[in-house]
Amino acid sequence: MSEGIAKPPVPNRMRLLEGGAAGNGELSSQAAGRPRGRRAAVPTATGLSFDPLLPFDAWSAIGARIARHASATTWWLGDWLIYGQTKYGRRYREAIAATGLDYQTLRNYAMVARRFEVSRRQDGLSFQHHAKVCALSDADQDKWLDTACAQGWTRNELRRRLRSRRLLAAGSLRALRVEVSGEREQRWREAANASGCSLEEWMTSVLDDAARSHSDNGTV
Repeated sequence: MSEGIAKPPVPNRMRLLEGGAAGNGELSSQAAGRPRGRRAAVPTATGLSFDPLLPFDAWSAIGARIARHASATTWWLGDWLIYGQTKYGRRYREAIAATGLDYQTLRNYAMVARRFEVSRRQDGLSFQHHAKVCALSDADQDKWLDTACAQGWTRNELRRRLRSRRLLAAGSLRALRVEVSGEREQRWREAANASGCSLEEWMTSVLDDAARSHSDNGTV
């Protein structure tokens, strides 16, 4: 390690998975009759092993926490990239290369994060829920997300509802034809898949984002 560079703290994975107040790997609920200090699950960077006597409720709670943190880290990565682009200019690419993360995937995360200020993000919905409505206006985004949260829709259910809505409105839409190479189409599809969107949704969102950026900079 280079002199003068502090080592980043190692996240306490047990606290994230089991929710223990002390973060010491003990089961958060002693009501199940588990011996104090017995670990429900042991996480590493490459896997997760479980106590053979782990009760269903504890196993289910761990899964819910994993899902919650998986969605949160997507937001974190998007916000991280936005900050780096703004603060460090071209240097941010060096940091991205050091993480080993895919640049296009991070850009997709940043695109969604940029469309939703923290105050507008629905804590009860996943990042992918937000990605599904990314191409809509702010008012429509809020309306659909509020409904999805109230109705308990999965992201697939939200996608189905949005698709039905687009079909009903198809009469007022215009079709644009764009000719691209097969290689470029493949890159776009991979980017759309990484964002959890269809190719059409992704293209619309990217173009809207670019148009807003130009408008904010006074170039339109």
